[in-house]
Amino acid sequence: MITFENLGVDKDILRAIKDLSFVNPMPIQEKVIPYLIGENSGDLLALAQTGTGKTAAFGIPLIQKIDTKKKIIQALILAPTRELCLQISNDIIDYAKYKPELKITAVFGGASIENQIKSIKKGTHIISATPGRLIDLINRGVIDLTKINTVVLDEADEMLNMGFREDLEEILKSTPNEKNTLLFSATMPKEISAIANRYMKNPTEISVGKRNTGAENVNHIAYMVHAKDRYLALKRVVDFHPNVYGIIFCRTRKETQEVADLLIKDGYNADSLHGDLSQVQRDTVMNKFRIKHIQLLVATDVAARGLDVDNLTHIINYNLPDELEIYTHRSGRTGRAGKNGTSIIISNMREKGKIQQIEKILGKKFEHLNIPIGKEICEKQLFHLIDRMEKVEVDTTQIESFLPNIYKKLEWLDREELIKKFVSLEFNRFLGYYKNASDLNVPDDRRKAKRRDSGDGYAFTRFFINLGKTDDLNPTQLIGMINDFTNVRNIEIGDIEILKNFSFFEIDSKYADTILKSFKNKKLKHRDINVEVSEKKRTESRGRWDSKDFPRKKSGGKFEGRTDKKKSNGKFAGGKFSGKSDKKRSEDKPSENRSGKKKENKGAWRNR
Repeated sequence: MITFENLGVDKDILRAIKDLSFVNPMPIQEKVIPYLIGENSGDLLALAQTGTGKTAAFGIPLIQKIDTKKKIIQALILAPTRELCLQISNDIIDYAKYKPELKITAVFGGASIENQIKSIKKGTHIISATPGRLIDLINRGVIDLTKINTVVLDEADEMLNMGFREDLEEILKSTPNEKNTLLFSATMPKEISAIANRYMKNPTEISVGKRNTGAENVNHIAYMVHAKDRYLALKRVVDFHPNVYGIIFCRTRKETQEVADLLIKDGYNADSLHGDLSQVQRDTVMNKFRIKHIQLLVATDVAARGLDVDNLTHIINYNLPDELEIYTHRSGRTGRAGKNGTSIIISNMREKGKIQQIEKILGKKFEHLNIPIGKEICEKQLFHLIDRMEKVEVDTTQIESFLPNIYKKLEWLDREELIKKFVSLEFNRFLGYYKNASDLNVPDDRRKAKRRDSGDGYAFTRFFINLGKTDDLNPTQLIGMINDFTNVRNIEIGDIEILKNFSFFEIDSKYADTILKSFKNKKLKHRDINVEVSEKKRTESRGRWDSKDFPRKKSGGKFEGRTDKKKSNGKFAGGKFSGKSDKKRSEDKPSENRSGKKKENKGAWRNR
């Protein structure tokens, strides 16, 4: 068994990590530490999931190589969130416990910049920072990065997902060319490769597990329900796992708060975490969750970033993320440090394709289970109660003075009656609630419905919008516009197709008028938005578009509406808009297999 001594860690650091009960290095530490401690170490690209010990992997070598005689900043660590920035700083302080001369400062937004400036001016060797606050301090002339020898980008993919690319490039340009760049990431999207190619010199790549895969100890489960039954299904999933301690991920701030409020109202130990909370509120919620005063945390992806909590039993995806790679980050928050965890998706039939895409990303298959029925939940809760009773520690000295009166009070009950009353006292709530509970599962034959609906009873209306890739429109932004402009919760959204100069999206038909009214007189980047009903989808033949798919005016048989030139240069005639198809953009068109069934492809989006 390899030890930290075998990796070349010096005595002072060994003493400190022994105090932290570190015994044997984790896989990422075993590979990274000796490389970074070595004399010939260079740039490093390390791929490992959150919670695999990355901070110690780069933190221990940083401490060991810092020259404390030089009163200058020698290392910079960048993190996407305030919480992760602080966690890294605190961990490195722990590792450097017996090196009191080494100084580290955390700089991040939402805290006094004056106090951070004072700390830096006293002299610091390592800066742990979030990008925004770091740039502010650089512009003020407080931080000088021209003499650093190491830059660490921790959770680099998260920083890019949060829109920090320009900030990262600005920071990296202010660092010297001769330095070591260490990039740690859970996934390897093309944006990470671009940064590596641009700012790193022949980096050594160290991976723990396969690229873009989830944690090995996580079991992935999918439950299929009607969209309207999502919250009822959530309660059943939670009730079926009495010891659940986890995060429930929602797509929007509004939905996050609404789900949390419903859970609290229904008697669950829950709270919310989203961007509308103040920093004080956020800190309060997170501290309660860390010490398990909160059992269920309902959160958005952005709000949960940097939240590092051990021993989570479950991650519950109330909604799938808009960017499917984010599922890897969500699920990676459980199953840490060799423990097992479960990641659950509560899905409707229209998300079946998304689940298949996630399976490809993970390299794992989901276990498709039925939502538990009332009887199964009651049985699970009952035996959970019995297990708790069996394992409870009895302190006789504290209760013995009360026992004679208790025995006397209960002497009229025989053993069986006593057990029945004890069980009923704690259990009647579940028995009553689930007595006549319906089955929430979706029958398989509903998947074969031929009419154009969601499989969940939703008929859809297709809309044209005069925005596309040239306007930097993407599915996430379009969904956000729908949520913001309509101010309606849980509108069912169907296919989204983003093309060059225009796009199409589908909405539950009962909200068709709401969409038209809500988008009226709206702008994007000073450009008027035009949304109109698109009467039909494209014709089945490749290279042809049904003219009714475009809002249009006819004049002399010609098509006067806006067209995507790369799609076609034909004219409107005889009810069909036909012309040359652009083969280069064929990926935007639905292809067919021999059965005539459309395949989901690039350019198509299913929201829920």
